[in-house]
Amino acid sequence: MQLLAIGINHHTAPLALRERVAFPLDRIKPALQMLRTAWYPHAADASRDEPRGETLATLPALDGQTAEAAILSTCNRTELYCATDDHAAREHAIGWLSQFHNVPVDELAPHVYALPQSEAVRHAFRVASGLDSMVLGETQILGQLKEAVRTASDAGALGTYLNQLFQRTFAVAKEVRGQTEIGAHSVSMAAAAVRLAQRIFDNVSKQKVLFIGAGEMIELCATHFAAQNPRELVVANRTAERGSKLAERFNGRSMPLADLPSRLHEFDIVVSCTASTLPIIGLGAVESAVKARRHRPMFMIDLAVPRDIESEVGQLEDVFLYTVDDLGSIVREGNAMRQAAVAQAEAIIETRVANFMQWLDARSIVPVIRQLHGHADAMRIAELDRAQKMLARGEDPSAVLEALSVALTNKFMHGPTHALNRAAGDRRDQLVELLPDMFRPTEGRYGGHR
Repeated sequence: MQLLAIGINHHTAPLALRERVAFPLDRIKPALQMLRTAWYPHAADASRDEPRGETLATLPALDGQTAEAAILSTCNRTELYCATDDHAAREHAIGWLSQFHNVPVDELAPHVYALPQSEAVRHAFRVASGLDSMVLGETQILGQLKEAVRTASDAGALGTYLNQLFQRTFAVAKEVRGQTEIGAHSVSMAAAAVRLAQRIFDNVSKQKVLFIGAGEMIELCATHFAAQNPRELVVANRTAERGSKLAERFNGRSMPLADLPSRLHEFDIVVSCTASTLPIIGLGAVESAVKARRHRPMFMIDLAVPRDIESEVGQLEDVFLYTVDDLGSIVREGNAMRQAAVAQAEAIIETRVANFMQWLDARSIVPVIRQLHGHADAMRIAELDRAQKMLARGEDPSAVLEALSVALTNKFMHGPTHALNRAAGDRRDQLVELLPDMFRPTEGRYGGHR
């Protein structure tokens, strides 16, 4: 079984491309099912007869193997984590990603990274530890990765390999944060948004702030902006109840999302992060707002992927529009304070990668061990059956036990003895060196010391 991490992120692809391959949460489970048939195209015919709603775990296994997968989709990355025997998994995954999102392969492929085996393990560890984030040491990505794993588990897409990978990934992230200062002086996207607002407005406390959405990122932003005691804090959300609850936490107010076009001009600062697949704030609405504000500056932050605010808005005078990528330069200012911890964190990760690869290597011989056990058990059953028949005929139990032990010993020794007799040269020397270790009694067993 081969491990593979494949995807695009803020290092390799611009926002315009990342938002085109982002996965809405409600599409991840069906996407995982489709991805499995991309690895095993001939599984599609077999799976057509399955009832709707079947998961990866219930789809027909091919050649005794079932692919494992998880999808991590955030504003900064879309990644597929895979465990499969498909040797063309990279090409199948890129092709599937292209087809799923209707993005031409030649447009997508140059931005894709494909990391096999230990590179995939190292990447997962670094992502969870915050070393691969736009904000070095940030903690939000760990929660997002855990959610991705829960979703994959609910879809039946996880198995022995990815389960083990992710459990160790979470343990490594905990170890890195506990033993280093990678999270010290951390600058989150939310904190960076406040810092940028302070560059545009001398005093945020005099400004009216509107938050569009009520998810985790908006909650973090509201927490940071509320600490500046803005003149007014308002939350607009599709679900009125959720928006009201969030607003109440910060002594703010809520408003219906439908009122946004008519009330947009009231706000000096607008922070948006929803799960909408289409922009919810268009150029026309902002033009009207700017006119109503008599050209007083408006600061807008679009943290959504895909974007909530049409990109053309950024060309308007008196409007300062920033996206996730634009915040990158702001958050990098705080990175210098955390660089000292990076080397220590990387050392921890390298040790844990080596440990995981040892486990993975050990897994590769499991089929051989099972075969040996099966062969030995078959011999044991055959000789036990013969011994029981001898006892049933009334033969002396001591003689029966002696015959049983001799027969088992001869059968177990036949293979190694035959191999030695047939071997020659270096092959025989290797067997002579290995066989004593293979047949040395384990301490505490077979008459050894207890």
